[in-house]
Amino acid sequence: MARERGHKVIVSNRKARHDYAIVDTYEAGMVLLGTEVKSLREGRASLVDAFATVDDGEVWLRNLHIPEYTQGTWTNHEPRRTRKLLLHKGEILRLIGKIKESGLSLVPLSMYFKDGKVKVELALAKGKKSYDKRQDLAKRDANREMTKALGRALKGRN
Repeated sequence: MARERGHKVIVSNRKARHDYAIVDTYEAGMVLLGTEVKSLREGRASLVDAFATVDDGEVWLRNLHIPEYTQGTWTNHEPRRTRKLLLHKGEILRLIGKIKESGLSLVPLSMYFKDGKVKVELALAKGKKSYDKRQDLAKRDANREMTKALGRALKGRN
């Protein structure tokens, strides 16, 4: 059987980019069961309430929902179990330092297959206040209006 190549996104957490200011991103592998991988290949997962923690020098992903595999038997997995993330020791130590010193959070941004292996894009993020979110929306709307006006001006319309 040929080895799988490429990058295929399973699920992304768009709300995380709205609720958090992203400081740094990391790519981590995951320890999964067979039925979890089969369910992910069907594109079934949810990062809505997911977050990562560092406990005893290991990084854990909590509240990630991977529904049970439909053709699974009694060997099926628990949908919201805690899953271990695979990072280098230096990355884990750097994360511990940044989380403790400045009150940052570890938030999963997306899950994807990379060359047949499941990866998670983790973000070191700082929570936004409601006025920061409003400012971002206003800035995005202003940019959209400017590009529309520029496009109309280039086409010769007012």
